[in-house]
Amino acid sequence: MELRHLRYFVAVVEEQSFTKAAEKLFIAQPPLSRQIQNLEAELGIQLFERGSRPLLTTEAGQFFYQHAVKLLSNAEEIKAMTQRVGMAEKTITMGFVGSLLYGLLPKIVYLFRQQQPHLKIELIEMSTKDQIQALKEGRIDVGFGRLRISDPAVRRILLREEPLMVAMHSSHPLVQHKKGIFLTDIVDENLFLYPSHPKPNFSTQVRSLFSEYSLDPKNLKEVREIQLALGLVAAGEGICIVPESAKTIQLPHLHYIPLLDDAAVSPIFLAIRSMDESEHIRSLFDCIYQVYDLEAIAYDRSVI
Repeated sequence: MELRHLRYFVAVVEEQSFTKAAEKLFIAQPPLSRQIQNLEAELGIQLFERGSRPLLTTEAGQFFYQHAVKLLSNAEEIKAMTQRVGMAEKTITMGFVGSLLYGLLPKIVYLFRQQQPHLKIELIEMSTKDQIQALKEGRIDVGFGRLRISDPAVRRILLREEPLMVAMHSSHPLVQHKKGIFLTDIVDENLFLYPSHPKPNFSTQVRSLFSEYSLDPKNLKEVREIQLALGLVAAGEGICIVPESAKTIQLPHLHYIPLLDDAAVSPIFLAIRSMDESEHIRSLFDCIYQVYDLEAIAYDRSVI
């Protein structure tokens, strides 16, 4: 006995006619009649009163009908529940560079979770360069980074340009310049760069920024991560260039001054596989721009 036999039987009972049931099931009447006869033969009982108009069930047929309806209903519930479980097991893995956690990435991921409750979201910190390889190998589905790294297998979308700032000790003379300073003002300072590896990275970007303005800073020191760099700045050991979002890191005697040079920005890119047009990726883009709208951040959505 198969579920389709139960569906055939239930349709005949509810339509009280083989002809109408066949039309409802989009099958011919003779095969439907044979299926019901086979069902009766398998059960060893008669399910319908022969010759009745409209067609009526026997007492055993009525009993079988009630339980057949329950079984079909249970089957639909199991199907729906299984589909929900399957949705819950779908995973989207995001690679990100650590500095983005101080910006809007946490808000974006949180909103994405709320709007995709059946989707499992995994976050993995990795450099922009490593994200490209991870995308190609299928280890991540999305990458959030800051570097312009091109690869024909990866599509890179510029989300926005984040202004850069200079972190310095409260005793530093340049702290008085509240409206901002220029790279020429800090070229001779003790400057901490981060991270120390792997290359290329944000420290590479800062070096390139100085080169763009034909500046050659001499007192550079690379440290492992942004927290270490800012800790040293708070200790009065030097200064550090950071994305604007890093000003959420507050330490005693630590101040942030805007960089006024036009090129003093750090791009934020989203990278996906070139042919990926999945619904989840489109939903992620929607979440990104919803957050940008709430934060009054300018962006160009025509790039997606």
